[in-house]
Amino acid sequence: MRQEDFVKAVEGAGGTAYLVGGWVRDHLRGAEPQDKDFVITGLEREAFAELFPAASLIGHAFPVYLVEIDGVRSEVAFARRERKAGHGYRGFAVDFGAEVTIEDDLFRRDTRINSMAYRLPAMELIDPYGGQDDLAHRVIRATSHHFSEDPVRALRAARQAAELGFAIDEGTQVMMADCAAELAEEPKERVVHELSRALAAPQPSFFFEALAHANLLESVFPEIFALKGKTQPPQYHPEGDAYCHTMQIVDVVARETRTLEARFAALVHDIGKGKTPEEMLPHHYGHEQRGLLVLDAWNARMTLPKSWLMAAHFVIREHMRAPLLKKTGKIADLLLAVKTAGLSFADFCCIIRADHGILPQYLVRGEELSRKMMEVRGTKAPSGLRGADVGKWLHEARVRLLAQLLST
Repeated sequence: MRQEDFVKAVEGAGGTAYLVGGWVRDHLRGAEPQDKDFVITGLEREAFAELFPAASLIGHAFPVYLVEIDGVRSEVAFARRERKAGHGYRGFAVDFGAEVTIEDDLFRRDTRINSMAYRLPAMELIDPYGGQDDLAHRVIRATSHHFSEDPVRALRAARQAAELGFAIDEGTQVMMADCAAELAEEPKERVVHELSRALAAPQPSFFFEALAHANLLESVFPEIFALKGKTQPPQYHPEGDAYCHTMQIVDVVARETRTLEARFAALVHDIGKGKTPEEMLPHHYGHEQRGLLVLDAWNARMTLPKSWLMAAHFVIREHMRAPLLKKTGKIADLLLAVKTAGLSFADFCCIIRADHGILPQYLVRGEELSRKMMEVRGTKAPSGLRGADVGKWLHEARVRLLAQLLST
C-alpha cells in the first residue's frame, strides 16, 4: 500500500501517524534518509489489527508491526511510555494505550536529535525537546533521565558521534559513565551490534574516543584501552602511542573501504601492543603473536563475527612482514592466502599502506599476480605424480611463474 493510503486508514479510524527517529533527523540535516519507522497514536491494537490484517506482529512487550508501505516492510509501533522496573533493556514496564501521546513517546527516546517526528500527511515537525537545535550545533545530548535506563544507549550515543561527527555534551557523558555497571551485564550481542555500526561509520575513532571520555572504554573494550600509553619509536610513529596509531589507521582505512572485515582488521592489527612488557617499550617485538592471543580472548568474551576474526587473524600475522618479503616463495604464499582470509587485495593493501605508508610492488600487482598463479592447475602436473607430490609440483610451478612475472 502507498504511504498516503496507510495514513488515511489510520486517520479514518481516529488515529494519527508519524514518521520518527533517524529518518526525521537525516531528512532535517539534508542527508539521504534510510528506512522509515512509523509511530501511531490514538488507536488500540484491536482497531489496528482490523485495519491492517496482513500486518505481522514482531513486538511482544509492546506492539510493533511490519506493514508493507510503498513496497517496503516498515516498522509501525504504537506510541508508548516506559518506566524502569528491572535490569537491562528488558526491565521496563510499558504503557501503549490510545491515550499515550507522541510527546510521551519521544520523551523516552535516547537523544534529542532522535526525539523528533513528522506528523503525517502534512510533514509537520514535532520537536518538543530541542532536537533541531542540537542538529544545528552538532551536539549529541540525552533527551531525558530515561537515557540511563537502557545502558546500551551509552554505546549508541558514542556510535552516533562516529556516524555524524558530532560532539557529546558533558552532561550526557556523565550519564554514559553511570551506565558502566549495568552495561557489563548486558547481552554481548548488543555490544557487538553497536561496534558493527560504529565500524560502518565515516570516522570509527569517534566511537572509541567518546567511550574513553565517558570512562567506558576500559570496561567495554579493554583490548583497545590497553593500547593507551604504549609508547612507540617516534621516528616511525610521530602520531603518538599505540592507541593514537590505531585510531589513525582505522579512520584511514574507513575512508578507503566500506568493508567491515577490513575496518575491524585495521582496528586490531596492533592489538598485541597492549600486552607489550613495560621494560620493552618503545619497541614491540613479538606483538603479532601476542595480538592473536588477545583477539582470541576478546572473542571468548563476546563472540565476534567469524568473517571479522578470519580477516583479523590474517592481518595481525602478516602486517609486519608483508612489506619486507623478498623471497619469491614467501611472496607467492602470501598472495595466495589473501583471499582465503576473506579480504580483497584492495582491502589488504589499504591496511598495509595505511600502516606503513608504502606498498611493495608485488602487492600493487597482487590481484593480477594471484590470478595468473591460480591459472596453473594441478591437472597440468606430470602424469607420474600422485597425492602430495602433485601439491608440491603445483606450488613450485606457481612460484616459478611468479618469479617470471616479477621480473617483467
